[in-house]
Amino acid sequence: MLTVGFLVQRESREMADREIAGLEAQLIAAKKAELRNYLSIARTAFGPIYGNALPDDEAAKREVLQILAAMTYGNEGFYFVYDYEGNNLVSPRQTWLIERNWAGLKDPEGTPVVDEVIRLARQGAGYHSYVWPKPSTGENANMVSYVIGLQDWRWAIGTGIFIDDVLTSVAAARAETEARVQRTFLYIGAITLASVLVVFLSGLMLNLRERRLAEDKLKALTQRVFDTQEEERGRVARELHDSISQILVGVRYTLELARRRQATGDARAGESLNSGIDHLNGAIQEVRRISRDLRPGVLDDLGLGPALQSLAEEFGKRTGIKVEFETVVFRNRLDQDAKIALYRIAQEALTNIERHAGATEVAVLVRGTKNGAILRIQDNGRGMPPQRAEVQGLGLRNMAERMERLDGTLRILSTKTGTTIEAQVPLTHMLPPAGRTKVSA
Repeated sequence: MLTVGFLVQRESREMADREIAGLEAQLIAAKKAELRNYLSIARTAFGPIYGNALPDDEAAKREVLQILAAMTYGNEGFYFVYDYEGNNLVSPRQTWLIERNWAGLKDPEGTPVVDEVIRLARQGAGYHSYVWPKPSTGENANMVSYVIGLQDWRWAIGTGIFIDDVLTSVAAARAETEARVQRTFLYIGAITLASVLVVFLSGLMLNLRERRLAEDKLKALTQRVFDTQEEERGRVARELHDSISQILVGVRYTLELARRRQATGDARAGESLNSGIDHLNGAIQEVRRISRDLRPGVLDDLGLGPALQSLAEEFGKRTGIKVEFETVVFRNRLDQDAKIALYRIAQEALTNIERHAGATEVAVLVRGTKNGAILRIQDNGRGMPPQRAEVQGLGLRNMAERMERLDGTLRILSTKTGTTIEAQVPLTHMLPPAGRTKVSA
């Protein structure tokens, strides 16, 4: 559209210039025809005298000069006469030119005036355009003159007319045409802008629609990833508990039997066996801890509150950090997705505290509110400075994504005296009471 606009503007200007040039040529041609008529009138007036005079008839010459000096017209029109040497003989409206030689005279733009007039007269007749002061105002203006030659007397007789009115009309026409071209270009620009805006808004709406669809698909995909992850953790937990734990218990019984058989032998053998048994006990405990971390059975059996309490107690024993756990029994049950999300957020938060916070005390609160369920974990550590953002960024993003998937909120407040993480699940994830005999989180 912009290219079309520029082409239209260029073509319009060129066509307007051609039309204006034609108009100017017509107006000037009319002026020239008018000049020929004026000179024909003058020649009719002095023709009989000139035709009957000899080349050296001074009386006839004076009579012709008097006739031409008296023939003025309009406000600016007059006749002028130069001899072929450049002397001015008649100039009734500019008498200061008379009886002076003006050979070599040029106008302010450097165009020869008198020499060109004489040249045209020698050839018979012709038109000449130049800049000349107007008799009425003294201001320079464009002038067109028509000159004829009296070869017997070696005179150049002519008259001129100022064409400033023609130039003014042409300038007005050019300005009007330019204004029309500009308006046309502005109309094209406005149409182009409106079209671009329509296309842009349409594209924006389509983009927003596609983005919403993509976000919905991404949420669904994230949900499937989380579900698959939980299923895999449950499977790994069962395998650890049912196979590896049993194998390690068998190894323990085998080592105990070996200790009894070696009781009568070297005493150091018993010490080695005791050490092996201790290590195996630690391995068994570690496997059980990993199993609980992957998928705590208490979360499914007793609910979120007991599971978080068990997680906090085990965290305190393992790290030596003092943990205060507080909960209020829910009147409604949380659905499975909300329980898993809050439990995983608590796991991630405690892991970050152990690795980065340097805290000595941790407070864990979980309870129901009128808006849903809330989990708050607060420590007295050093907070989260910006340089640790890359280390903890993934865990925090996981927390935020879990809450976003549940349409919940996650608030993190970190200062130099500690960090508080608060996750809230809306009422939409609270189930009706299952019965009066058993109420759990």
